[in-house]
Amino acid sequence: MPVIELKTRIYSTIEVCFDLSRSIDLHTLSTAKTKEIAIDGVTHGLIGADQFVTWEATHFGVRQQLTSKIKAFDRPFHFCDEQVKGPFRKIKHDHFFKMENEAVIMTDRFEFESPLGIFGRLFNKIILTGYLKKFLLERNEMIKKYAEGNEWKQLPE
Repeated sequence: MPVIELKTRIYSTIEVCFDLSRSIDLHTLSTAKTKEIAIDGVTHGLIGADQFVTWEATHFGVRQQLTSKIKAFDRPFHFCDEQVKGPFRKIKHDHFFKMENEAVIMTDRFEFESPLGIFGRLFNKIILTGYLKKFLLERNEMIKKYAEGNEWKQLPE
């Protein structure tokens, strides 16, 4: 099963970074290219423990829906969202936060498994892993920008 692990250093508070990572509104802004919108569950503000969101987005020219639920929640150190319905066989996204030398180290651990057996594994290797890594890096850059500036104050809680 492919795993993407990313670390982002952010000069802000751990609480701000944690909350920006679970902000539905910031996620929507960071995924404007795929026209991702929340259509069910928590559709604005901050998603929390045992809550779900259904996203609709266009990836690879196909409009898709994916529902994920917060399965673990320990503010401001960790939360985990997992796909409960959608195109993947599995998605598990752990978000970890720790303070280190006056900065927050935000770690994403993103596990996924495509459908379609060997064809899915080949697609992962050739295209999907790189695509998802870029997707997560763009999202993390926006979190960093908002956390290090004052933009985070403009988002709904």
